Amino acid sequence: MRADRLVATLLLMQARGRVTAAELASELEVSVATARRDLEALSSAGVPVYPQPGRGGGWSLVGGARTDLTGLTSTEARALFLLAGPAAALAPPVRSALRKLVRALPDTFRADAEAAADAVVVDPTRWGERDRARPELVDTLQDAVVRRRKVSLDYRGRAGRATRRTVDPWGLVDKDDVWYLVAGTERGQRTFRVDRMAEVTVTDHAAHRPADFDLTREWERVVQEVEARRSPLSATVLIPARLLPVLRGHFGRHCEPLGTRDDGRVRVRVAAPMAVSIAEQLAGWGATVEVLEPDSVKAELARIGTELVRLYVSD
Repeated sequence: MRADRLVATLLLMQARGRVTAAELASELEVSVATARRDLEALSSAGVPVYPQPGRGGGWSLVGGARTDLTGLTSTEARALFLLAGPAAALAPPVRSALRKLVRALPDTFRADAEAAADAVVVDPTRWGERDRARPELVDTLQDAVVRRRKVSLDYRGRAGRATRRTVDPWGLVDKDDVWYLVAGTERGQRTFRVDRMAEVTVTDHAAHRPADFDLTREWERVVQEVEARRSPLSATVLIPARLLPVLRGHFGRHCEPLGTRDDGRVRVRVAAPMAVSIAEQLAGWGATVEVLEPDSVKAELARIGTELVRLYVSD
């Protein structure tokens, strides 16, 4: 959008003092002609922007004029990127706008803004848990991620055993209101549930984060590993196309459309840990869903149906 380019142009001019159309074009990923038109549009709109011809020339703000947007403090810029960063993972236009804006920020707090934008990922696909309140510790961990500080935490594992750990916090993920911390440990990368943390202390020791670490990419890998363990069994079913969104709501990522048949029904692959788990999800659909394979899921559905008939159908 042109509006975000014009804002980024003003910020760049304030941060650098003077820019050329070619420099703007490179920074904002537009043509030189577009950059020149944007500069001329700002000048025509009354913004104190003027060109300086000749060698070493360019465009400048008259008298070092400043825009209201550049009144951002380091804390405000970090807060802005914390809010917008998760949306950037889902919306390419937001990601593009943030990339342009961060280039125009003063060098003194550009790093904090970039760290804030990469601190959190939102994964909307559920793992069967909903309506959880945001843990109070999230803000503390988020600050540690942005400031690159090690954290010491009391953590209760799946077996219930509590341990004290010191980790390098690399990023936070909100997956359907359940928060996870992706961190570096002595044994490599690990993922911790925030709701299993009893206490978190941010230390004064600098945390190490790999230069090539990408939170979105790493979380996708974590999800694939978890779901591969949780859903080893798949089934192929037929369902009316209009009901596909409902089925996807039941199975989440484990619902993969395979194509539409001539009769309008869609072939879908669904997955769960066991045949009985798939059958229990599908039983309520009655004859609306037809299971093509495997036989183990068909057998479980037949068993559930038989039990219901015995319980509810009188002689």
